[in-house]
Order: sequence, then C-alpha cells, then structure tokens
Amino acid sequence: MFGRHPHLTLTLRLGVTQTVAWASSYYLPAILAVPMAAELGIPSVRVFAAFSLALVVSAVLGPFVGRCIDRRGGRDMLVSSNLVLATGLVLMSLAQGTASLLLAWVVTGIGMAMGLYDAAFATLGRLLGRQARASITGVTLLAGFASTIGWPLTTWLDAELGWRAACLVWVGLHLFLGLPLNWRLPKAGPIEALVAHSDDPPPPRRPRLAMGLLAYVFAAGWFVSTAMAAHLPRLLQETGVTLSVAVAAAALVGPAQVAARLGEFALLRHFHPLHSARLATVLHPLGAALLAMFGMPAAGFALLHGAGNGMMTIASGTLPLTLFGPQGFGRRQGWIIAPARLAQAAAPLLFGLLLEANGAVALWLTSGLMLGACLALLVIRRPA
Repeated sequence: MFGRHPHLTLTLRLGVTQTVAWASSYYLPAILAVPMAAELGIPSVRVFAAFSLALVVSAVLGPFVGRCIDRRGGRDMLVSSNLVLATGLVLMSLAQGTASLLLAWVVTGIGMAMGLYDAAFATLGRLLGRQARASITGVTLLAGFASTIGWPLTTWLDAELGWRAACLVWVGLHLFLGLPLNWRLPKAGPIEALVAHSDDPPPPRRPRLAMGLLAYVFAAGWFVSTAMAAHLPRLLQETGVTLSVAVAAAALVGPAQVAARLGEFALLRHFHPLHSARLATVLHPLGAALLAMFGMPAAGFALLHGAGNGMMTIASGTLPLTLFGPQGFGRRQGWIIAPARLAQAAAPLLFGLLLEANGAVALWLTSGLMLGACLALLVIRRPA
C-alpha cells in the first residue's frame, strides 16, 4: 500500500509515535479509570472528569501549539510532547488522591495538545505543503490501531503489574520509542520557500465563514465519535439486542475505521476532500435510519458509523490544508479543532444523560448533528 508513497519513512515514524501518544493518553482511562479510582478511594467518574479537564486544556492550547509549529516546524514540539506526556504519566503513577490526579491529567492535557493528531498534521503540512494529504491519511491509518494495541497491552500490564506500573511502562515507550523517532523527523525549512514552490489555488470565498463551518463540522463529528466510544454497547442494547450482540457489533467500529481509511488512501488522488468529508457525515445518520426504521442488524450500524468516523479523522487534517493551503496551517488547525476538543470533553456525560432519559431516541441527536455537518460542508464551495 505504501510502496509508491514518496514520504514512506516520515509517515511510518509519525504513525508509530502517534500510536504511542494516543494509546498512552486518550485511550488510557477506558482501562485504568476503575482500578485508579478503586485504589485512590474515589468514584471512577472523578477520573473521567479529570480526563475531560485534560481535553479542555488540549483545546485551549491548540492554537498556540499550531502557531509554534507554523514558525519553527513540528519536530521539536513533538519531541517535547513525549517528555510532557511522560511527565504526566509519572505524576499519574504517583497520584495519592483527587488533587494529584488532576495535576497529572492537566500535564497530560498539555502533552496531548503538543503531540496528538493536530500537531502531527500541522507538522506534515509544514514539511510537505499540499502534498501532505497522503501522509496524513497514512498516519491516521497506522494510528487507528492505537486502541487495538493500547487497550490489550494496558489491560495486561494492569493485571500483571498494577496500574501504576502500567503508567511507567508507557513512560518508557515515550522515552525509548516515541522520542527517538520524533527526534529523527526532518527540520522544516522557511515557510516562504514552501509557499513559493506551491501552486495553491485561491482559498474559498469568505474564508472566516468556511473556518467557522469546519469548526462546527469537526465539533459535531468528535462529539458523536466520543459519545459512541463511551456508550455504543449500551445504546445498541436499547434497540433490543442482547449484551453479547451489542459488544460484538461495537467491536466492528475499529475495523470499519481502518477499512474506510484504506479506501481513502487508495482513492485520494481522484476526489477532493470535500466530497469524502460529505460522505463521512451521512454514514452515521444513514445507519441510524436503517437501524430504527428497517431493523438493520446492529453490526450494520456499527460498520457505517465506524467508516464515517474513520473518514472524518482524515478530513480533519486534509480538508483545512486543501482549502486554505500550508501557510498558517498549524494556527488555523488549532482554532478549527478547539471546539471539537471541547465537544469531546462534554460528550460522554451529555450523551449518557440523554441515553438514560430517552433510550435509543438519543440516536436522533447524533444523527441531527451529523446531518447539520453535511449541510455545513455543502455551503463550503470548492475553490476554482
């Protein structure tokens, strides 16, 4: 698949470091929240609240991180993210109560702003300009396995060594795997040279409106993605299936994401990112309609949702780059994605309350958000 990719080494390095970063931060609470809470003597919801705070911190710092990458390139920022995430994990392993746990997650949130997809996409845009689209897709394809690798590994470490030691193992992976790979990334040249050698088309008309619409699109997408990640098995049970069927169907989301990203990688030369983003926004509501009105199996909904989610992740990097060009991409990316990070922080609680009160009717909220995102994308016109 990557054989004809001219930036294979760069893509592979960032794919590995992004896998480590996501598995040791975003996907960590799903496995360690309960054992953390049990040993610290606090409710597990408090651990998830600390994680939500980390997402808020990440959203607030995103534009600043993007500006730094625009000016100096992303290598030093990504190397620093390994150190900051490792520090957060060390603090987590030493936590003795709510205050120290909150501090650990605040530091982790800073590292997430510096080292997750937004920073990686800005780094690729700074290095490759519009040619970064293929590498962005490749990185998301590889890092799509972060939960597939991270959840079983963290579960095994917790069972064998305890959650504190599990955090320290992830520290080692940051320092001895992620950091050296990020250190070997190329340094970015002057942004003027990148812009001078590009054949960028003009940006879309009313660029501020386009940025606002994209901010809504990705906020809606991230809200739905996080809500489904937290509540999908329970949601499917509300439609009448058994727990075993719901869990088996929910497990198909990951493979569907990877399959959609493979399709995007294979077809990206033939379609503008606007078209794939529009398609991505309709798959979740399509699945919901088929599930509710025609009795489609739960697995079908999971596959459609997962495919749309996988494509949306790619669009969050490729669409702003294609519409606005590489100059100022990091700063712009930070502003566009900041509402999405806030939506991520609120999604588990808000959707959980709605699901508790209304059952599967909550699915219509997520469907409405995604249809609104599709309309927003239809308003944005492809530049001539």
